[in-house]
Amino acid sequence: MNDYIIFMHDDTETPVDIATLAWEDYFAMLRASGRFCGGSSIGPGICVHRSGQARPVTPHLSGYIRVQAESIDDAKKLLIGNPVLNAGGTVEIRELPRD
Repeated sequence: MNDYIIFMHDDTETPVDIATLAWEDYFAMLRASGRFCGGSSIGPGICVHRSGQARPVTPHLSGYIRVQAESIDDAKKLLIGNPVLNAGGTVEIRELPRD
């Protein structure tokens, strides 16, 4: 199994409340799959660069989920029921390589 991080973007057609039944159902499905490794909403923060001239934080990221899957296509199957995707928003899947 590979590790993946799924980023939720803050670009939905309608606002997505984090305390909805849709999220509860989605997380229940992920837990039942046995491949859920955690996640969280993402709050404000800063970027830090040695020169002191860091770029601004990426404003469109609103949360993340970690999962295990055989492939990126397998991880994509875990998006069924994702409230951000269902609300017309963007979901980004990235592999977490074992360096």
